Amino acid sequence: MSLANMVVNHRVATLTLNRPDVHNALNPELMNKLVDALHALAANPDVRVIVLRGEGKSFCAGADLRWMQESVNYPPEQNYREALLFADLMHAIRLCPKPVIARVHGAAYGGGVGIAAACDLACTLPSAKFCLAEVKLGLIPSIISPFCLERMGMTAYRRYALTAETFDGSEAKRIGLVCDCVPTVEHLDVWVADMTATLLKNSPHALDVCKREVQAVAGTPWDTLRERTARAIADIRVSPEGQEGLRAFLEKRPPAWIG
Repeated sequence: MSLANMVVNHRVATLTLNRPDVHNALNPELMNKLVDALHALAANPDVRVIVLRGEGKSFCAGADLRWMQESVNYPPEQNYREALLFADLMHAIRLCPKPVIARVHGAAYGGGVGIAAACDLACTLPSAKFCLAEVKLGLIPSIISPFCLERMGMTAYRRYALTAETFDGSEAKRIGLVCDCVPTVEHLDVWVADMTATLLKNSPHALDVCKREVQAVAGTPWDTLRERTARAIADIRVSPEGQEGLRAFLEKRPPAWIG
């Protein structure tokens, strides 16, 4: 089974995260496939718009915790290199010359929130569940922080990054994480179809330049944050609380800092 499926139809590419049994959690294999697919689509002149979606019940449940648990035992440089895989995925989404739309349903946790934030446009359902859960595991939402801060603003990001509260699609729209929140899956598919049709009316070159200009005027370039944010998450994964949080999750018990 392919971990990421890609279908191109009428100049629109649909890229599907395909690990439904683990709610499309990210591991190195999936991230590599997504990065390769995004680079291929970016270079394909027949593709004008990209839609990111998840197979099954969820959009993306963030990092695969079993992979993260294994990474605790990696040498520091291997841990850093694997953290960079996620940074590269975020980089591929944000710097893609084609507009990228996130179709968000079910769970969008941790890195799943980051992927939605990195996309140019995103739509979700009221029933969707968003959570920056990293601090519950003794970790931090490091690599996704520039993208989430940009979308959510400091007040909302600080709250949800520190509390690890779960919030729904309506709140995601209110704080600016997504562009819109629609009532049903049918409406979600119509929204995506309408938005792709609108984008296809626009100049591909102008869209590319517009995306780059928006990034340039927004502030600090993402390139300067890549290594720093990857190093931060790599280091905290092997910290005592990072190890304890991941073990507690896998062992289905409260971490040591509770109670």
